[in-house]
Amino acid sequence: MKKRAIIISVGVVALLAAIIIPITLIPRPAVDKIAVIPLSGTITIEDSSLFPGSAITPELVRDYLTKAEEDKAVKAIIFRIESPGGEIAPCQEILWEIERVKETKTIVVSMGGTAASGGYYISTKADKIVALPTTMTGSIGVISQIMNVEGLLEKLGIQIETFKGGKYKDMYRGFREMTPEEEEIMQEIVDEYYEQFIEVVAEGRGLSKEEVRNLATGQIYTGTEAKELGLVDELGDLNTAINLTAELAGIEAPIVEYYKKPGLTLRSLLGFANAIRARITGLSAQDMILLEILSYNYRQPLFLYQS
Repeated sequence: MKKRAIIISVGVVALLAAIIIPITLIPRPAVDKIAVIPLSGTITIEDSSLFPGSAITPELVRDYLTKAEEDKAVKAIIFRIESPGGEIAPCQEILWEIERVKETKTIVVSMGGTAASGGYYISTKADKIVALPTTMTGSIGVISQIMNVEGLLEKLGIQIETFKGGKYKDMYRGFREMTPEEEEIMQEIVDEYYEQFIEVVAEGRGLSKEEVRNLATGQIYTGTEAKELGLVDELGDLNTAINLTAELAGIEAPIVEYYKKPGLTLRSLLGFANAIRARITGLSAQDMILLEILSYNYRQPLFLYQS
């Protein structure tokens, strides 16, 4: 009797195995994903803050996109942008990365409270842009500021002795007044970057350069105004962007994967001094990065909205 029970049990197990194993071997249809990538902070070449992700850098964007490209289930990407812009070269690098990935994946931008100047620049080549009605965007323009401290140094009794090779080598230092010729040189640089900005917006938004030039006054536009002007496509929140992305990519019931900001790295630990300074001054990590840009790059032209 016992032997018979064992035989029956073995038979049942074998039967179940014969049914279950083929089912598990049937390839399941892949579920398409939408990756949501957070880009928050000032755009700069390097994030020196203690908390990674407090700035937007080309390296950060490349890391995010590498992850998305390696996951074959990711068919579309939403960039959730919250940025006033920043340095020009990193803006260009990030835009090129977005254009590259756009060849194989649907790209949509979802704007937060602010996506202005460089923050708008990196949005322009997306398939669609979604903004909140209250988003501050636009600010299409270039700014460069050179602080002239010559008068202050005189009052303090400080005299700067300059030795240079090349007549314009000290024109950006701010220790003397710029000559009209030097001002003209600087304005030519700003004008060139300004024209590049206009061209990028015109290409990305399907507008003529003259149409963009009329909008490129450095003015901030609300999301509502931006939609009326053709600078964004839809008004709505992140859910609006997700639904639009799924429609554009032809995805039904997608899995939405929210990418997290990177964890602590050696580079971020080296930025601990910034965190200490932020604590002392009461400034946020993003404010400290912005302060660094204004302190060390105030001579350089910037795609930056300064509120």
